[in-house]
Amino acid sequence: MTIHFGRGMGRLALSAALVAALSSCGIRVPVGVGTGPGAPAPIPATDPGTAAGFQRWVNDFRPRAIASGISPATYDRAMSIARYNPEVIRLDRKQSEFSKPVWLYLDGAVSDVRVATGRQMLARYAEPLARIEAQYGVPREIVLAVWGMESNFGANRGKMQIIPSLATLAYDGRRSAMFQEQLIAALRIIEAGDVDAQHMLGSWAGAMGHTQFMPTSYLSYAVDFTGDGRRDIWSDDPTDALASTAAYLARNGWVRGQAWGTEVDLPSGFAAVGKGTRKSSSAWAAMGVSRKGGGSLPNGSGSIIRPAGANGPAFLILDNFRSVLRYNNSDNYALGVVYLGEAIAGRQGIIGAWPRSDRPLSQAERMEVQRLLTARGFYRDEIDGKLGTGTMEAVAAYQRSIGVAPDGYATSTLLGRLRQG
Repeated sequence: MTIHFGRGMGRLALSAALVAALSSCGIRVPVGVGTGPGAPAPIPATDPGTAAGFQRWVNDFRPRAIASGISPATYDRAMSIARYNPEVIRLDRKQSEFSKPVWLYLDGAVSDVRVATGRQMLARYAEPLARIEAQYGVPREIVLAVWGMESNFGANRGKMQIIPSLATLAYDGRRSAMFQEQLIAALRIIEAGDVDAQHMLGSWAGAMGHTQFMPTSYLSYAVDFTGDGRRDIWSDDPTDALASTAAYLARNGWVRGQAWGTEVDLPSGFAAVGKGTRKSSSAWAAMGVSRKGGGSLPNGSGSIIRPAGANGPAFLILDNFRSVLRYNNSDNYALGVVYLGEAIAGRQGIIGAWPRSDRPLSQAERMEVQRLLTARGFYRDEIDGKLGTGTMEAVAAYQRSIGVAPDGYATSTLLGRLRQG
């Protein structure tokens, strides 16, 4: 869904006179959520040869953009600020040596400070959040949780100019086709008048605004909820961004009135783990799955996941959890959103204990797991060290083949078993 890489902000804060004028018309202009980032981050110098090659690419890309519907005037005006940004390339190449385990990820995602801030925002924006929830059917605490996860409630929206960043990535070649598409989408946003190139700020990878929309997602899902004629996800007023997030989730499978899922207890020897296995809640209950802490399972069709393996908590995830995955296809991220939402709403968090003594695999070890699974025919995706759904399913298939409980969790023990052949 927004593919979620970083932070962003666009238009500068309104002047005091304009704020007063809008307020006199009954339009709320909130302050204090995040004061815009100010001047955009400077672009470091690069060598003359790279700069010249980049400028040639900008000139060569012009006909394609115009053929895609961008006016020559918009292209020339917007791309006049395009510069090759070596910092963007550095960040694109950067990889963490260790993957943060789910429990540490959730410690940060659902921290006391973030929960307290979320509750403050729940009170501050009670009126627009109520209208957003009524229109789109997405609970206000979920919308707030996405906001908190993406930009710390508007505090970290990013300072990089989007046009130079996307042009640099489009020119670079590693994922040029994807970023050329995003660049054209950004130019369409500028052409529509929602923001100008100078104030279209965000992350190094092009994510923008309070809830970090990529340009293509913006074009598909952003809404003008305030009715001012612009889909403004950049300004200090987060209303359009929050409504756009709810619209995104609603159009990507959120079921009004249904739970996202729940933490569960599993019977001994339970093996039906993974998003590829879906059953009704009644079918899961018949198999011995029960709600952690008591009560009945929420209605719906869903799957069982165990993000930390057999020694950690288990969750029944329904369609609304999958809707959050469409925003960012990471189980850790989706768990962060739903449990931050639960905390903001004052409900109970995760009950089960995480296996905090487990050692996380290094980047090299995660890639080795993928290579060894590939050699055995269980894994067919990119060797990137990212333990996403594809890797977890491959791990589970391998575990079944050797008679081990298929929890899909890659550990040093599993790596040692793979090394043995």
